[in-house]
Amino acid sequence: MDAVKNVRDERLDKLQKIKDLGIDPYPSSLNFERQNISIALKSLSSDISVAGRLLALRGHGNVIFADLVDESGKIQLFFQKKVLGDKFKFLKLLDIGDFVAVKGVVIKTVAGEISIDVEDFQILVKALKQLPSAWYGLKDVEDRYRKRYLDLILNSEVKNRLTARSKIIDSVRDFLTDRGFIEVETPTLQPIYGGGFARPFSTHHNKLDSDFYLRISDEMYLKRLIVGGFEKVFEITKVFRNEGIDFDHNPEFTMFEAMIAYEDYKYGMDLIEEIFEYTAQRVLGKTKFEYLGTEIEVKKPWAKYKLTESIKEFTSVDPLGWKTLDEAKKSISKMGVKEEKIKELNNIQNIGECIAFAFEEFVEEKLIQPTIIYDYPIEVSPLAKKCDDPRFTQRFEMFAFGSELGNNYTELNDPQDLTKRFVEEKKREKAGFDEAHQTDYDYLEAIEHGFPPTCGIAIGIDRFVMLLTNAKSIKEIIPFPTLRPKN
Repeated sequence: MDAVKNVRDERLDKLQKIKDLGIDPYPSSLNFERQNISIALKSLSSDISVAGRLLALRGHGNVIFADLVDESGKIQLFFQKKVLGDKFKFLKLLDIGDFVAVKGVVIKTVAGEISIDVEDFQILVKALKQLPSAWYGLKDVEDRYRKRYLDLILNSEVKNRLTARSKIIDSVRDFLTDRGFIEVETPTLQPIYGGGFARPFSTHHNKLDSDFYLRISDEMYLKRLIVGGFEKVFEITKVFRNEGIDFDHNPEFTMFEAMIAYEDYKYGMDLIEEIFEYTAQRVLGKTKFEYLGTEIEVKKPWAKYKLTESIKEFTSVDPLGWKTLDEAKKSISKMGVKEEKIKELNNIQNIGECIAFAFEEFVEEKLIQPTIIYDYPIEVSPLAKKCDDPRFTQRFEMFAFGSELGNNYTELNDPQDLTKRFVEEKKREKAGFDEAHQTDYDYLEAIEHGFPPTCGIAIGIDRFVMLLTNAKSIKEIIPFPTLRPKN
């Protein structure tokens, strides 16, 4: 701590000396017209002006070398006393981490490195704290996430992933708008949370004296827009779920959802595959890439299984053979249920929930290549339309690297059927399922005015970014992930 304090004191002393010279160490504008460093690197023998952060300073008598970085790249600076005259002395007041602007000629040194032979320079920011060493100073993972600004300076991979994240979102947006979709905005604060199975974050509006919830999904409002006459709408937005944190879960995450009138879930499957293929091609320039040592191919068509077929395929147990709830639970128990999941299994009230439980526990983690699982039990799909077999619904989810990437279905547009489903959800809630879907009476009233056949699709953007950037943890691709307060 003393060493850190001494460094700061030294920098404060330099700061004062700069002020005593009548120089503003935090000017509001540059003396030079700035160009990106990437341009300088391609402009040999040209006059150039750049600005950025100093990441290295190396003194050699009447010559000082420095490394300067901006968002576009890094370049070496070449300061000579014979060129700068008395201003050369000012370099003693600079430190690694300071921001400067320089003007000079792009040259190639004897060592063959592209550099700027500096003719003039200007301090832009005096940094009071020392940057950690790239090799020794920011190794603690928790510190990396808490001090993401330092992580970005020292770790180019983090910056590359966040840049890719922006490109991925742009690609999804462009794919849809090019096909006539309208981007919309729906409420973050909702009086009734819905559109998924999750516990919400709650808050209170003082003026209205009413409780509200941070949305767990925007689905219910997108469907209201379809009722109102829109036919192709989407939103890319933040959603919030009061749940645990692990390698692919963060309480605040980014969700893409869309509603398409006059289409069903088969159309949705095709559209999802096209979005993934289009985005990978645009962002990576290819559809086949490596994720955590495994080659992944997102080009359509993907593997597809009915939910019950996938359980039989990966466990050799056919859930369609379960005739009673007791038989289903005994069969699942023989598969080897984790200790912490036994209570959840015991609380299950019907065979449909058992089927979903078996899939989540014994199949999901095995779905490494992009895979679509469809026809989910009606008991776990309150908002999806029934299949010809009324035990199942026109719902599908897509998976890769053992994680769900999105939940999709043909929307249930029969208000009487939906009312019955909400009643069943209340029973599940009373039985201990605290993530049960809430009854949204306003939405029921809306669809009584007529809700056309509609397909709804969704993609968890963060997991999509993980896949395309080879990130093991969701924290690596969120600029500022949720962390336990330090104190």
